[in-house]
Amino acid sequence: MVRESQIEREFGVPFPGKILPEERWTRTALKRLPDAGTLDLQAIFGRIAPLVIDLGCGNGRFIIGSALAQPEFNHLGLDALPMVIRYATRRANQRGLKNIRFAVRGAFELLHDSIAPRSVREVHLYHPQPYHEVAKAERRLVTPEFLGLVQRSLEPGGLFVLQTDNAAYWKYMRGIVPHFFDFHDHPSAWPDAPHGRTRREIIARGQSLKIFRGWGTPRNDLNEDQIQELTRALPLPRFDTGR
Repeated sequence: MVRESQIEREFGVPFPGKILPEERWTRTALKRLPDAGTLDLQAIFGRIAPLVIDLGCGNGRFIIGSALAQPEFNHLGLDALPMVIRYATRRANQRGLKNIRFAVRGAFELLHDSIAPRSVREVHLYHPQPYHEVAKAERRLVTPEFLGLVQRSLEPGGLFVLQTDNAAYWKYMRGIVPHFFDFHDHPSAWPDAPHGRTRREIIARGQSLKIFRGWGTPRNDLNEDQIQELTRALPLPRFDTGR
């Protein structure tokens, strides 16, 4: 029987998993990734298994839920903010998880510098920062070059999941993502998390914002030269967010 003290809630929505007695906590956080070179996933996780990456994992709600639901998969969550990684790490340890690691690292840098081609089963990106100020538009993550990196990183048939509550950002994504992926809209809540996969989604739903969701698999009719040509030819995300 699960006691109420073992349940953690955000905005009334239970956080995945239960808090275990302290003697069952794990200490599997990855505080620092190597500065250069491809990640040695077997050394990091102590095993070879399909890898799920959450880019911008925040407090860990999605990636912890996935690690609980898919113990046969390895999970890597990263965020540029050390504070949220500390929260996520503590929550994973409290739930006794051994198949999850967290790191402070930029999403683009990770895929560009540290992930071997065709080595990832799933890449998830929830609510990337739209950067409403025009002067910061160049900091938007989803660009043709970024999508080329995701395409390169995924195994054949691997999964790419995108989600945002910004209509202008989604319009841009929806226009360029199909150049790299066989992409599909997901019009309703994800069945594993009807109240929201992430903290941001829960907040957005509470504000009655429309959530845009989609998933795709890498197109298998593209070679490396074609992907590079797409990254040069497709437009950058220099749009008005409509804030």
